[in-house]
Amino acid sequence: MVYTMKDVARKAQVSPATVSRVLNNTHYIADETRARVLAAVDEMSYYKNVHAQRLATGQSDLLALVISEFANPFYPEVIRGFQAAAWDRGLDVLLLNTEYSRTRTDSLMRKLVERDVSGVAILTSSIEMAAAAPLAEAGISMVFSNLYSAGKLVSNITVDYSRGIAQAIEHVVSLGHRRAAVIAGPEGSRTAEHVKSALVNGLARKKMRASTVINCDYRIDAGASAVKAILTAPEMPTVIFCGSDLIAMGAMSALEEAGVRVPEEVSVVGIDNIAFAGLARPSLTTINVPREELGRTAFHALEKMVQLKRHKGAEYTLETKLVARKSTAPAPEKRNRKTR
Repeated sequence: MVYTMKDVARKAQVSPATVSRVLNNTHYIADETRARVLAAVDEMSYYKNVHAQRLATGQSDLLALVISEFANPFYPEVIRGFQAAAWDRGLDVLLLNTEYSRTRTDSLMRKLVERDVSGVAILTSSIEMAAAAPLAEAGISMVFSNLYSAGKLVSNITVDYSRGIAQAIEHVVSLGHRRAAVIAGPEGSRTAEHVKSALVNGLARKKMRASTVINCDYRIDAGASAVKAILTAPEMPTVIFCGSDLIAMGAMSALEEAGVRVPEEVSVVGIDNIAFAGLARPSLTTINVPREELGRTAFHALEKMVQLKRHKGAEYTLETKLVARKSTAPAPEKRNRKTR
């Protein structure tokens, strides 16, 4: 037998509105009343009719989170932060990935409109506003990371890489390093370009020369391939800054294969502080990005826009910081001076 919300309310001796509030976790309900409603729900195997709810309220309780790829270890904490915040509000989450494909991205945007989501967090820098135009036209709230500026239906979360990068440069300068190379993320990525600019300019301010600046994908094999170009350069750097931890791990692997010791001959610095960074050998010095906080902030930005009648977006900022580990050490020249 299929039961309705009225049946559950009758069984629990409450109003249908109270049942709705308990199931959607939208208002404070006395513990005894909540327990009685949930017991009736369990006994009657009642399930919310989501489609009916949307028709009645004119609102969707479905949010979407769009990332680049599920395999990238940058994202699990982002997803956890977003989902936990959404579930605390009784909202469902649709999780999608672009795989860096424009065709796939266009298809996802259409599907999101068809699914009638109330908001979308687009936490991949491979999507521009133009690609998300169908969402804007449908009046769907969006939050981006490191976009340009907030506006109607759009909030922006700026991850302040410059702070962590400044700390990392200061760290290697204190270790006596003077020659650096930069392996940034992929060309066309807003985040990668921002990080590359912050590294190159930050090194210049410290009178350090970036002898080689390379772009590559956020993958271990891409980092390994990029290092091969550095190894063939006329002058070998004593420190390599990488646009992500995956790139850094690939770089360390390629250096080891080439007989170059890390950090004795070359120090390596990553960005993200993914779980594997501390498990690498040597453990990776990196710039921590608060990824779980990024996910939570993205949800709260969407929630605020959805609730506002004008759907006005806002700007948010997250700080980064250096986590020094064993992949950085005094520059070879500095060690040699000490031993003489």
